[in-house]
Amino acid sequence: MMRYIRLARNVSNWWLHFFVKFGLSRKDPLLFELPNHIVLEVPVQLLHEFKEIYMEECYTAGLKLRLEADSNIVDIGANGGFFSLFAASRFRNPRVLSFEPVPANFELLQRNRDLNRHVRMECLQMAVCGRSGTVPLRFNPGVKHPTDGKICHDAAYGPATVVVPATTLAQILDDYGLERCHLLKMDCEGAEYEILYSCAADYLERIDRMAIEVHASEEADHNITSLAAFLEGRGFKTDRKRKAEGMLYAWQE
Repeated sequence: MMRYIRLARNVSNWWLHFFVKFGLSRKDPLLFELPNHIVLEVPVQLLHEFKEIYMEECYTAGLKLRLEADSNIVDIGANGGFFSLFAASRFRNPRVLSFEPVPANFELLQRNRDLNRHVRMECLQMAVCGRSGTVPLRFNPGVKHPTDGKICHDAAYGPATVVVPATTLAQILDDYGLERCHLLKMDCEGAEYEILYSCAADYLERIDRMAIEVHASEEADHNITSLAAFLEGRGFKTDRKRKAEGMLYAWQE
């Protein structure tokens, strides 16, 4: 029941979800209306990702989030901008930097930005990782909007689909003049480890809160327990969403 209450709170035309769910609508894409005069284009293929954010509130449920007006939000792995616009609909006049390297997803991200010109949202077609320059990116090219884009430094992980520009968390804070990042959201298919492990402590101190979808692997320290311990060692408090072991929340008090 709570997920439907959240849907009604976050989406003005919430009934559109049920039209699709029960086969009463075959529209694709869907156009959802959000608070603060924001609209969101959602391909039916990405309804699962939409529901995670607008019905489960997966990135904010563990933070007891209260953001001041004009907060700086960095969205790494923005996909079509679903969380970026969720933040813009929930908080007062945030500045949102949205990073998405997969070309088709970036096009959707731009369309959603263009539908909401009153939102302070900057779209960057870049990967974020542990080094700047360019990186090979692998994803399923047979899917219109891939959600599996993964940086593949090691050729053993397979050939690159595209090569994309890359930046680091420290460069983001410096290049975009962010003295404080009030909320960092990350869903970057395993790149979260190198992004955070390679970030100097004085830059991590400039981040107030993090919501991280953690992707475990067999590599040492590439798991949610190790990442939580690392952040705790840098002065953050951490918690995990009980119903989704892959969600890690961190904040400074």
